[in-house]
Amino acid sequence: MTETSEPQMSRIQQKNRDLILHGALEAFSANGLRGATIDQIARSAGLSKPNVLYYFGSKDEIHKALLTTLLEMWLAPMQQIDPDGDPLSEVLRYMRAKLMMSQDYPRESRLFAHEILQGAPHLTEILGGGLREIVDRAAGVLQGWMDQGRLAPVDPRHLIFSIWSMTQHYADFEAQVRAVLGPGRDPIDEGGVFLDNLYRKLLTP
Repeated sequence: MTETSEPQMSRIQQKNRDLILHGALEAFSANGLRGATIDQIARSAGLSKPNVLYYFGSKDEIHKALLTTLLEMWLAPMQQIDPDGDPLSEVLRYMRAKLMMSQDYPRESRLFAHEILQGAPHLTEILGGGLREIVDRAAGVLQGWMDQGRLAPVDPRHLIFSIWSMTQHYADFEAQVRAVLGPGRDPIDEGGVFLDNLYRKLLTP
């Protein structure tokens, strides 16, 4: 009996956790960490407050779990950089992936940016450990290509920082970008063309 019931419980638990994290994204995006409440998260998730507290012991715990999930999603494209691929194509593919994430996940991007601007109090351990290791690996690949003369020499970590900042701008300052460009223009399409040209000129040997 136990073996047949565990998979069903696991699916239910995962579904409820996903609902809670989605509800938390709604609440934190609208009200910030301080302004959001467990009651708001529960309403957004469509669950009772006791049900939310069954999975997470506090609002801070939900916030940290959400940010950890977002960080993993944010880092996935970097981990897909292929050391055996064409260097310029790999960098441009990574840039495009980050830009599309700004289009597809603007609330998530703004929530993560807000956490960083606050000094990353909920992500200090992750930022100092796993993030640095992933960036170090990517920077090592980029530096190897530069040493081989396959990319123009620049500081690989600052190259990564520039991709983060330039692509995430379209999510974090979406209202400003659209206001400046005016109606009928696509910020992501136009931004993609501009950034493609920028990095091609910067990195072509």
